[in-house]
Order: sequence, then C-alpha cells, then structure tokens
Amino acid sequence: MSAGPWIFGRHPRKWGYSMAAESTGGVLAALSDELAAAVEKASQVVVTVEARRRRGASGILWPAGHGIVVTADHVIEREDDILVTLPDGQKIGAVIAGRDPSTDIAVLRLAGEPALPTAGLAAPDSLRVGHLVLAIGRPSGAPMASLGIVSALGGAWRTARGGVVQGYIRADVSLFPGFSGGPLVMTDGRVAGLNSWHFAHGQEVAIPSHLVSGIVQALLTQGRIRRAYLGVASQPVHLPDALRQALGLPRSTGLLVVGVEAGSPAERGGLLLGDVLIAVGGQPVSDAEDLQAALGAAAVGVPLAVTVVRGGQRRDLMVTPGERVSTR
Repeated sequence: MSAGPWIFGRHPRKWGYSMAAESTGGVLAALSDELAAAVEKASQVVVTVEARRRRGASGILWPAGHGIVVTADHVIEREDDILVTLPDGQKIGAVIAGRDPSTDIAVLRLAGEPALPTAGLAAPDSLRVGHLVLAIGRPSGAPMASLGIVSALGGAWRTARGGVVQGYIRADVSLFPGFSGGPLVMTDGRVAGLNSWHFAHGQEVAIPSHLVSGIVQALLTQGRIRRAYLGVASQPVHLPDALRQALGLPRSTGLLVVGVEAGSPAERGGLLLGDVLIAVGGQPVSDAEDLQAALGAAAVGVPLAVTVVRGGQRRDLMVTPGERVSTR
C-alpha cells in the first residue's frame, strides 16, 4: 500500500488531486497576498474627507504639490470647517483649492501644506480589459476595499452633470457608501483612476488618473474649469439627401436648434429657433458631443464662425461664446 493520504479509498495522487490542490492553493494564496499588499500600499495615500453632514467620504493624496487632496465634488457639502483624516489618524483642516461639479472633482489644500506621501499614478496605457482592480475607500478611518475586473475602457463621454471627459474605466467593483473620491487601484498599488458614483448615475465608472491630473492642474491654477457655451438647446436631425447635395454638406445629420436662451451668446449672435447647426468654428457638428468638442476653454470670448441651414439656405454667423458657470 502506498504511503500518503487516501480519500474515499483512492490515493489522491493517482487522480492528480493532491498536486492540483496544492498548486491551486499556492496560486490563490499568492494572489491573495498580492491583493492585500496592493491595498496596504494604496491605502497609505487614501484619506477621509469630512465635509458633509452624514458620513465621511474618501480622498487621495495627489502628486500635485504638498498637501493636495483630490476627492469627489459632490461630497463637499460645506466650504468651511473641512477636516481630512490622514492614514495615521491625524486630523488636518483643509480649504477648497478648486472644484468642478461637471466632472465631480474637487481639490483640497491641507493647512500648512505638509509634505506627505502621494499616490503613484498608473500610466495611461497600463490597464486592459480583464485586469483585476481594487476600489479603495476610507469613509471612517479604516481602509476598505472591493475587488473586480476592468470590463470596459472607453473614450470621450458625458458625465451625469454635463461635463465631457476624454476617457473612462468601467470596472465591476462595489462602491460602498463613502467610497466616492477614492481610487481605483491596480494590483501593484498604483492609482488607475478616481471613483465616484455620481459620474454615471451610480454605475461603476472611474476617470483615468492622467485625465484627473489635467483637471487637477487646471483647478489649482484657475479654481475652476473654463467651458464655453452658446446658450442653445438642440437635438440631432436628419438632413434630406437633396438638401445635403445641393448645399454640399459633408454629413447627413445636424443639430436642430429647439431653444435659445434669452440674452445668451446664441441670441446675440443671431441664432434662431429652427436653425440647423452644421459647423462651429470650422468643425462639423451632428450631435451634442461634437458641439461640446467645438466649445473648449479656448473658445470663451473668442468669435467663432457658426454655419447653419436656415430656410433651405446655408448661412454663416459669428457668435462669441460665453463662459458657462458650473453650479452644484
């Protein structure tokens, strides 16, 4: 009789059971240790943000200067008496350095601007669909984590508050209460993105770190994100083939103007109900994303050529976009 353990009267090595079990156990143990190490590393730069009545939220010590914390804008319900609890339990007062409700990002500056460890950010091309990631939060002092995989990586999208972000990460992690403002983390502990359930009506979507950094720099410099606007309500409309061919239009759709705000740049520039926008600043427009792309920060206060179809004729107008003021 062979030496060694027997199960149900058969030697496990004969079935390959023992070797498979040992191998699987080793892999799972190594993976478990790696995930725990990633949480431990990342949680050293995750803080608690106390700026609302009910529960705390999370924030990240961001590599943008001494004492900079990035969090979700919607968790900042008061502008005074903001407290940040560091990973070691120390509480420090903070002030708002800048905020952008459209992307749900706020930047806080800690009192005294202490030199603290900051997050290591993942490179833009680090993630692939299928990678394991962790959502980390610190809503009440102790770090918390949930695990999932990257289910999609996408391009430009419109947030729930109307902002346009040039990319997103969708992962099937659980965003527990207070996780907003915390990081989406790779298995090596690097921060891949910023989580907030406000981004996409509660769906698990994060803004990639390199895009967050651009927004943070703009907020630190200006206190806000400048966005141009015309003051129109519009909807896509199909252009008849005969009209498109007669006017030499490159696209089969445009934006029908269904509303013009009183006193807006659009009204001052001569846009009328029923006009069909086909180009702004020389860029063809056929949907809201095209229009937003044509109205970047550089367009504020700068006259733009706006091409419309009015009464079956092509007309060129000059409109000077204003600056949209974000409201919470």
